[in-house]
Amino acid sequence: MPARKDTFNERRNDASTARQKLLDRFKARPPADDPAVIARLEAQKALGEQRRQREAAAAQRAVEKAEALAAEKAAEEAAKKAAALAAAANAAQEARRRTAAMLAAQKAERDARIAEKKKRR
Repeated sequence: MPARKDTFNERRNDASTARQKLLDRFKARPPADDPAVIARLEAQKALGEQRRQREAAAAQRAVEKAEALAAEKAAEEAAKKAAALAAAANAAQEARRRTAAMLAAQKAERDARIAEKKKRR
């Protein structure tokens, strides 16, 4: 480890100088009742209020967008359900029509067999 070149007194003076510079910088600040400080604080408050308003508007837009998406999704689901119900109704109607046609064909066959039997007698 290299030996330090500066002495204890030099380090103490450097620390004292640094503390003094920090104190001078603190004392150089304008007081809280200075008009420039008050104006700066008011400007910061105004900017903060504008930011809060923008954030609130953005949040409101996000809520509206989410509601619109939810409504659109609900409408899509309702349309899908309606289409499924219509398809089921069409399928049931087609099944009834096929059943009626099959029963009519069976009746025609039966009537033909009966008519043939009557002919043979």
